Amino acid sequence: MDKNNSVITIEAIVHAPVEKVWEYWTVPDHITKWNNASDDWHTPHAENDLRAGGKFVTRMEAKDGSFGFDFGGIYDEVRDQEFISYKLEDGRKVEITFIPLENDTKVVEVFDPETTNPIEMQQEGWQSILNNFKKHAEQQ
Repeated sequence: MDKNNSVITIEAIVHAPVEKVWEYWTVPDHITKWNNASDDWHTPHAENDLRAGGKFVTRMEAKDGSFGFDFGGIYDEVRDQEFISYKLEDGRKVEITFIPLENDTKVVEVFDPETTNPIEMQQEGWQSILNNFKKHAEQQ
């Protein structure tokens, strides 16, 4: 991945051990509970074939039914409880690193921005989803 200014990095420290954080991040029953940037959105469906060459798709929808889209891609690399990288359908790359810190886990996500929306908006949106994940993982 190109590590210059064209990528966006977000992170969070989750107060849960890495094996639990990994499970909550990758199991579809959990993904549907945290994968939204705001309370007026939800993820009614998620599929995840977690392996190199495997595909994933999450259905993201406004709760009022006004808008929705599929978010998906293909995994390039999966290292259990450590690292995930994938390519989105539009070719952008995403890397997620899980760093154990005693009983906590630091989750660092680096991704190529898309060209439609401002960088700040994309960073805020992805960070909101990551914050929602943190909240979900810590409530389990």
